[in-house]
Amino acid sequence: MKTITTTDDLAAFCTAAAGHPYVTVDTEFLRERTYYSKLCLVQLAMPGTDDSNAVLLDPLADGISLEPLYDLFRDTSVVKVFHAARQDLEIFYVDAKVFPEPLFDTQVAAMVCGFGDQVGYETLVRKIAQEGVDKSSRFTDWSRRPLSDAQKSYALADVTHLRQIYEFLAAKLAETGRARWVEEELETLTRHETYVTAHQDAWKRVKTRTNSPKFLAILRELAAFREAYAQERNVPRNRVYKDDALVELASLKPKNVDELSRARLLLREARKGAIADGILAAVSMGVACTPDKMPQPDRRREKMQVNPALADLLRVLLKAKTEATGVAAKLIASAADLDGISAGERDIAALKGWRRDVFGDDALRLCDGKIALTANGSAVGVVEV
Repeated sequence: MKTITTTDDLAAFCTAAAGHPYVTVDTEFLRERTYYSKLCLVQLAMPGTDDSNAVLLDPLADGISLEPLYDLFRDTSVVKVFHAARQDLEIFYVDAKVFPEPLFDTQVAAMVCGFGDQVGYETLVRKIAQEGVDKSSRFTDWSRRPLSDAQKSYALADVTHLRQIYEFLAAKLAETGRARWVEEELETLTRHETYVTAHQDAWKRVKTRTNSPKFLAILRELAAFREAYAQERNVPRNRVYKDDALVELASLKPKNVDELSRARLLLREARKGAIADGILAAVSMGVACTPDKMPQPDRRREKMQVNPALADLLRVLLKAKTEATGVAAKLIASAADLDGISAGERDIAALKGWRRDVFGDDALRLCDGKIALTANGSAVGVVEV
């Protein structure tokens, strides 16, 4: 198996790959000790049935540039195939602001093709490629060199089996006319905002039971400081302070170091220096926030008049559509979608795009009393009223 360690060798591989209809891609990375993922290995394979067209790319090699790979990503004549691509795409976006185009994600395609919700790579290898996956190197520290032959074989298998999986799923999508469904799902993965967390929006990730605007204003400033500090120093958010400590600080509203020391959940390192100064400044900004600039809790859910009986009928309809199409239920509509439809909301994902064709139109007709559900043994049917 070949490992690429120079820009020239990478350019040669990418030039060859540009002559094929697709290339499979995977990455190995570390994120336990950093805010941004540290790219440690890239696996690539051109069409084929063995390892001869597959390579390992070492991004940690001295002097290597990934620009030939990014040029391949920009080449729209070559489909870039990933499995569960989100974290891989985030790495490339952070590094070079580039998205592979066109993109194919076998996990999304498998959900559309009847393999269930968020199906794993090993399952697809077993069911489609009729092979097994060696798990012995799963917990490798991919930043350490040299890599053993076992580690390299494990990593390479992530793209060699992927070729057969892609070809099977692409053919299935063409046969069923569902390729556009997958394209719609992948649009979110290639949006810049998917991978950018604005500092002032970081508070929305924090779970809290308190919806007081004043409390949320302090929470917002504390979360914004933590996000900025973590990004600037490339450390995990939790290394600055954890969510439970953040909520505690928003409640305590410390004005000085002495009051800060009363926080039970704050890490020792955060009780002094730049973090402590940042906490006190953030609390001060939150306390001084005027009412017109305070975050307002989302009370739409509280005001929603859910019709429980109708929501239950929509769940039965969803199950019927899932069985008829083979598409994972969670991909078509969430529980919140069903409650929203039953409450009269219409700006809902389940009522748009391909989901409307599969489920949404009949869901609205059910709400309007234009169709009814029937049972024939274990099968559920739809009849006109």
